[in-house]
Amino acid sequence: MPNDLTVEAINAMSREQFPGSTNVCVAIGDDFAIATSTVSENNIRPGGFVSGPTQFGLADCALWFVSFVAVGRVEPMALTSELSIRFLRPAQGSSISARATIDAVSRRSVVGTVNVWCDDDSSRITATAQGTYALPLPR
Repeated sequence: MPNDLTVEAINAMSREQFPGSTNVCVAIGDDFAIATSTVSENNIRPGGFVSGPTQFGLADCALWFVSFVAVGRVEPMALTSELSIRFLRPAQGSSISARATIDAVSRRSVVGTVNVWCDDDSSRITATAQGTYALPLPR
């Protein structure tokens, strides 16, 4: 992984390009990225459950971050090509996290799998997603 591909660089670009987002990159590795977000009152459905769109958005963000790992640079123009999610159990907690791993990389796309969980209990995933990010043409 290049030295200039850091959590700090990812978060700086994300804050600049998407100042309203509450999603934050907390870790990257050779084949993964982890994103997290604090759950606000606006993210809660009746019954106290974290909404599906909130989980979906974080899964998409984690997949975006792992696409940077796959290409070895922060690439803001990597775009969601497709993403599907399966909700496994109700999500309740004060924070949500998502770990995206790389399944396949080609010249024009990155395919990955994402697991979502609440608080610090990564053993009890609330949703799993798989998706593809399209990569821009080389500059």
